[in-house]
Amino acid sequence: MDQKRLLAAIALSVGILLLFDLWNRPQREAEQRRQAEIAAQAPAATPASPDAAVPLPVPAGGAALVQPGAPGAAQATATPGLPAEQRIRIENPRLEGSISLRGARLDDAVLRGYRETVEAGSPLVRLLAPRSDANPYFAQWGWTAADGRTAVPGPDTDWTADGTNLTPATPVTLRWNNGQGQEFSIRLGIDEDFMLTAEQSLRNSAAEPVQVLPWARVRRERTPATAGFLILHEGFTGVLGERLIEWKYSDAKSEAERRRGPAMEQESTGGWIGFTDKYWLTALTPMSQATPIRAAYRHSAEGGQDRWQVDMAPPAPQSVAAGAEAGLATRLFAGAKEVRLLDGYADNLNIEGFDKAIDFGLFYWITKPFFYAIDWLFGIFGNFGVAILIFTLALKAAFFPLASKAYTSMARMKVLAPKMTEVKERYKDDPAKAQSEMMALYRAEKVNPASGCLPILLQIPVFFALYKVLFVTIEMRHAPFFGWIRDLSAPDPTNLFNLFGILPYDPTQLSSFLHMPAWAIAMGITMFLQFKLNPTPPDPIQAKIFAWMPLIFTFMLASFPAGLVIYWTWNNLLSIAQQYWIMQMDKKRQARAPAVTSPPKPAAAIAAKPAPKGKK
Repeated sequence: MDQKRLLAAIALSVGILLLFDLWNRPQREAEQRRQAEIAAQAPAATPASPDAAVPLPVPAGGAALVQPGAPGAAQATATPGLPAEQRIRIENPRLEGSISLRGARLDDAVLRGYRETVEAGSPLVRLLAPRSDANPYFAQWGWTAADGRTAVPGPDTDWTADGTNLTPATPVTLRWNNGQGQEFSIRLGIDEDFMLTAEQSLRNSAAEPVQVLPWARVRRERTPATAGFLILHEGFTGVLGERLIEWKYSDAKSEAERRRGPAMEQESTGGWIGFTDKYWLTALTPMSQATPIRAAYRHSAEGGQDRWQVDMAPPAPQSVAAGAEAGLATRLFAGAKEVRLLDGYADNLNIEGFDKAIDFGLFYWITKPFFYAIDWLFGIFGNFGVAILIFTLALKAAFFPLASKAYTSMARMKVLAPKMTEVKERYKDDPAKAQSEMMALYRAEKVNPASGCLPILLQIPVFFALYKVLFVTIEMRHAPFFGWIRDLSAPDPTNLFNLFGILPYDPTQLSSFLHMPAWAIAMGITMFLQFKLNPTPPDPIQAKIFAWMPLIFTFMLASFPAGLVIYWTWNNLLSIAQQYWIMQMDKKRQARAPAVTSPPKPAAAIAAKPAPKGKK
């Protein structure tokens, strides 16, 4: 295997992927702006039409009301013909908001400790929002009347509550009586983080049995703006039957239209389903993982708006005999996708694959250990950037034996380059013969041109694993480095095209390609220096590719997360130092060894050589 051909193929493959991303970036950014403008101008959402997992509308009972939630929570709104909705306050160390007693909806959730931007005064991240908001996003619990005659709570039903504050120490129970002998209740609880519990129950005090279907759902009534990266999943997600099931919004819409029903509907024992954003998750799971469920991903379009829903219910309606009680117990996660937190829920609550809500990708088996190693170093040094640098140094040390062989081979290949060029010129009309003679030269000088392949191949999953760690883990979000790098997960904000802030304008307003930050330039310089240490490929086309590669990669990585560019720059510097030292050691060894000989001339050439004059 020709090492240079392999490296060129890898570089071109990565380059094609990056060019594809750059090609689609303007369209992606335009779509994100369009969605943001639509969301800002959108009127308040209207109630959705009933479907299999949506409550049937019934008259609201005369329920007593409790006081509204905390200041700053969603404001109580009035529906024509109905009194203003009332709310109970949610408060724990990580989450604040309120639950609307109208319809039993958790539609107000703000994440403590997470802000929209790195600015100190930036607002906290709002995860869930009511239907009066421009982007309604909420969880809800209810029942469907399977027998067609039992009155069940609807979207405008006003529930009563036995408390005004939902905290880890004070659960709250919602109740509603339909006046037909059935009392519905939902006992809500919350832990110290982002997990809520909902125990739905129906007590039948009538003389006749009833058939109902309890359900829980999470609903989005606008399509959210997504990052639009191929390496990141956003949309429907879940693990059912021990299998990860993911649907992008566009794919789910196409499938739902094709099937004229749910995009996906599946029965499972335990499992979980929900919506995933880059850093946030809203997901449902049965309280007992031994509970049989039917889960679904749904899409509907009303008034030109796409609406999305995940719902969970028993596989069949429940028949509740006279004097009996039945229900459904579920958990709702609504919060940040912190790695250790999701792992803790997966282990302590036995939720299969709950950590897979974080898109660690195909290299999951290496990406997650990398995260834990970097996070451990962060605990020691207090800076994720420093942790990445030290982790990279440790990787270099671990790969040193392999790298030593690779760089030693490169050094000898560099010495042999003139001889290889001579062979190519001698047999330029016979490529097969030229290849044969070069292999003979490799054997004579004990050089293996493929010895550098393994370190290169090993660096590919390492690179993408670190990219994933920086790109998808919320722990890296808003993590500062030094100087102007205030967020390792965001691109370096400096720009050569405005002289790093001296000129008072933003060149990226003209084109997204006019972004050339300082760290990307440093990466390009180190990449150029590293290539200069390598032997020049004998193939002129390969030589030109390698000559332009540093410049191409500099532009390509300009918009990548700053942490990744810093890693690559540091990795290049370590590689240069390592390669230079190994090459110097090899030069000393070569100086003590016999000089490199010219390649042996073939027998045919010797026979054709004319005899000296005076001899026969």
